[in-house]
Amino acid sequence: MSDIYYGRKKGKNMSILSHFNSGRIPAARILNRRNRCYAIMHFSLNTFTGKEWGYGDDDPQIFNPSGFSAEQIAEACKAGGLAGIIIVCKHHDGFCLWPTKTTPYNISRSPFRNGNGDLVREMADACRKAGLQVGFYVSPWDRNHPAYGTPGYVKVYQEQLREIYSGYGPAFEAWFDGANGGDGWYGGACEKRKIDPSTYYEWEKTWRIVRDLQPDAAIFSDAGPDLRWPGNENGFAAPDAFGSYTPHPRDPDREPAPGYTVYQEGFEGHADGEFFIPPECDVPLRPGWFYHAEEDEEVRSLSTLVELYLNSVGCGGFLNLGIAPDRRGRLHENDVRRLAEFKRAVDALNSPALFSCSAQLFSR
Repeated sequence: MSDIYYGRKKGKNMSILSHFNSGRIPAARILNRRNRCYAIMHFSLNTFTGKEWGYGDDDPQIFNPSGFSAEQIAEACKAGGLAGIIIVCKHHDGFCLWPTKTTPYNISRSPFRNGNGDLVREMADACRKAGLQVGFYVSPWDRNHPAYGTPGYVKVYQEQLREIYSGYGPAFEAWFDGANGGDGWYGGACEKRKIDPSTYYEWEKTWRIVRDLQPDAAIFSDAGPDLRWPGNENGFAAPDAFGSYTPHPRDPDREPAPGYTVYQEGFEGHADGEFFIPPECDVPLRPGWFYHAEEDEEVRSLSTLVELYLNSVGCGGFLNLGIAPDRRGRLHENDVRRLAEFKRAVDALNSPALFSCSAQLFSR
């Protein structure tokens, strides 16, 4: 039986979290991580439109990174001391970077690799060749799909997860967020659609897809169950943040869910938290998550990155650094250079010589 069934009753309801988390005992999928610092990669139609959030109506024909090199991206991350890359397989615009069978709005409709491309496959293969772990993010919100907001779309979304987690693993992390509807193209309807964030995505069934297909993958969201959002995209949690945490729903009579928690509590966690859900602190290397040429000189400074490392990894959490390939399909030279500098700085922080000097100082 899968380890999702560690549940126990609490009050009148069986908490969804208790199905996926064994309580305050750290799970092996967290303890066995080689490194607490990794990347999340945003690269899609938005790279070519200059947007951060696409509306869902952009033409797939604009996606043609003729110089795309998964190897260059993976090697740059490895040289930056990052342990893995979480691939954004689908952002909120609904465009899928693999040839999915669930929607025509996918990479096969683009000129990339003459319509035969599979960017998720190329990235996953390059990561493993470089010795990096691979994770995935598939946005639950889909501003393109005409059925979004109906039960039918949830089945589509769950099938997309099955395709990814059955066909591109093994995965070290499954990333989820509270992308809970709003305005979008929706097959030409061009309207605003609301959903019930606590129930619409059927989170217990949805998370179970990941757990059954990739039991070693940590699931991240503001509701856990394995890693929590600290409530900001600034790259840090509280200096004295607790690893223990109890996600609270906005309405105490309902279940917590991604995008439906009192997420501000994730910054500090809870001393008496029911579950071990340490913070994963996400932050882009540049001002935006996607590439914008005007930000080429705005890559975060080395001192800023080291400070973020100390205030995330140094406080018992994880650092998830956003990378954004440019329109060529490569990491910009400034980004590559800063990643390499970051590794050297972190190596210096963790050097045996430094610890030896510290030990001598404190022994006096």
